[in-house]
Amino acid sequence: MKRTRSLLWPAMVAVLVVLSMGGTALGRDQGENTQLAASRTAAASVRPAAASPGCGKTPTLTSGTHTIQSSGKNRSFILRIPDGYDRSRPYRLVLGLHWLGGTSTDVATGRTVETGTWAYYGLQRLANNSAIFVAPQGLNNGWANSGGEDVTLVDDMIRRIEADLCVDTTQRFALGFSYGAAMSYALACSRATVFRAVAVQSGGQLSGCSGGTQPIAYLGVHGLRDSVLAISGGRAMRDRFVRNNGCTPQNPPEPAQGSLTHRITTYSGCSAGHPVAWAAFDEGHIAAPQDGAPGDSGSRTWLPQEVWKFFTQFTTSNPSPGTSTCRVTTTVSAWNTGLTSNITITNTGATAIDGWSLAFTLPDGQTVTSGWNADYSPASGRVTARNASHNATIAPGASIDIGFQAAHTGDTATPTSFTLNGTACALT
Repeated sequence: MKRTRSLLWPAMVAVLVVLSMGGTALGRDQGENTQLAASRTAAASVRPAAASPGCGKTPTLTSGTHTIQSSGKNRSFILRIPDGYDRSRPYRLVLGLHWLGGTSTDVATGRTVETGTWAYYGLQRLANNSAIFVAPQGLNNGWANSGGEDVTLVDDMIRRIEADLCVDTTQRFALGFSYGAAMSYALACSRATVFRAVAVQSGGQLSGCSGGTQPIAYLGVHGLRDSVLAISGGRAMRDRFVRNNGCTPQNPPEPAQGSLTHRITTYSGCSAGHPVAWAAFDEGHIAAPQDGAPGDSGSRTWLPQEVWKFFTQFTTSNPSPGTSTCRVTTTVSAWNTGLTSNITITNTGATAIDGWSLAFTLPDGQTVTSGWNADYSPASGRVTARNASHNATIAPGASIDIGFQAAHTGDTATPTSFTLNGTACALT
């Protein structure tokens, strides 16, 4: 890899080793080799697509570098919008995180391995314009995530991107190498309900793990001879999600040293939609390993194909445009400067709704202060209510009740423009 020839690389290695000593723990050898494709089929779930508020809008964001205020600091990210972008189509959103000393430009161009071919860790070319890619820039070219500020940056980026572009909010993914893998791991810990899956490539516990108790689809990748962030740390990180996801503990076989090969293990027994896979390869701290030869190769590496297959096993069903499969009834009770809004959602379709997001527009001056039976964000304007764990499924003909309390400045009208998973609902 070109960056390994930089004069700064030995210093970066030393920093990562010191950081990892404070954050990683020795893991047990685990796993039994299984066929990845078979487990993917069993673990994959079909969910209804949940369209972001930006669907249907004429976008103002363009491909290129953008700045954003987050945690009181000026931050930046590079955005790659698909060619022929269709504002009515919900796209996957893929977050690529750079390594220590790397940049968002390195990720977005792939220039440290093979320009273009390695863009976004090789996933951009495989996506074939089916995903929106974003590469944020870390402070001091790293992801220390002090006080959770880098997780907040991700939250702020997602909010901005999805307010302007059409994203399937059930199809968000994160990946990174080295320090970028550590940040991907931090997102798996703290944002397991925001991201569908993560790929953690040669990482360590450097960016924290706030929470870390919820399941998320997890692909871990590590080199046997990694002298920067030891594979023992990668195993320990993997094992957290083996437990969280309810997988059967295994002892994965790993390739022999000197073989220059890789082995992939997929765990069995994981909870539905939460697979865990482990890819061990005979090499060191590199991002684009290849079989049969040492070093990085953007065109010969096997890794992007495995990551993309892992991410794309999670499919969604897009409802037919113009077909309403939901009905909404809403009532408002107002006083002085406050109100409550009670909303009933009815599934008028022929199949069950498994996971839902109800979007609606609040009148000017109304701000949600609390809610029940759903998570609400943002607090004003175009608001999305996302299901709670106890009401995620709505059977055909069944109804659920949700609601919120809000402050107002005089306008106490009911919300408007209701859509359920991107499809407009009938109002009664």
